[in-house]
Amino acid sequence: MTARSRVPWKVAVAALGVAALFLLWRLLPVSSWLTAFRAWVSGLGPLAAVVYGLGYVAAALLFVPGSLLTLGAGLAFGLGWGIVLVSIASTSAAALAFLIARYVARSRVEDFAKSNEKFRAIDAAIGQKGWKIVGLLRLSPIVPFSISNYLYGLTAVRFWPYVLASWVGMLPGTVLYVYLGAAGRTLGAGKTRSPWQIALLALGLLATAAVTILLTRVARAELSRTRVGEDR
Repeated sequence: MTARSRVPWKVAVAALGVAALFLLWRLLPVSSWLTAFRAWVSGLGPLAAVVYGLGYVAAALLFVPGSLLTLGAGLAFGLGWGIVLVSIASTSAAALAFLIARYVARSRVEDFAKSNEKFRAIDAAIGQKGWKIVGLLRLSPIVPFSISNYLYGLTAVRFWPYVLASWVGMLPGTVLYVYLGAAGRTLGAGKTRSPWQIALLALGLLATAAVTILLTRVARAELSRTRVGEDR
């Protein structure tokens, strides 16, 4: 399957996800849950962001998908602070996993990598182009985030270029998911929203999603030239 044929499927899945969220919003007491969640975060006071960030890092290191936590950051802290928090936490998790794989548990990670055909292509590509491949892979995650963090520790990429490329490459996805969470925070605030406000909220979400999908297409097209983006 080519990079071009993947995008419509992603759009379809995203549309189904939005429809499912809408149904859940209508059928379940989502507003009450959001209120309870925000009250719990508020009860932590100034430590809320620290506790949430540490939990995010721990979850990523333990292979827990970060999508829900990224959405939760938007719900709890809003768009601006949510992006800052998730960027710091996800980049910290990526850095820690990289160091663990390179200096602490290298043999175990190597045993896993030997059975992963995709990793061999990634390793060869990084050996040629270094941090640029890391950045492209972050934009178009062929390997799941938590697993890839450890695998990168086995490659030739240097630590600080890896950290910077990871942060930049993860930013579009971070903005999209935090925006979704922040939209839920706005809708669940208990205030009546005019059709124009809802339309602007939806327009911003669509624009963010469109940019993210466009960047993913560009990254996949570039990766296909190195054979990393090909199905195996």
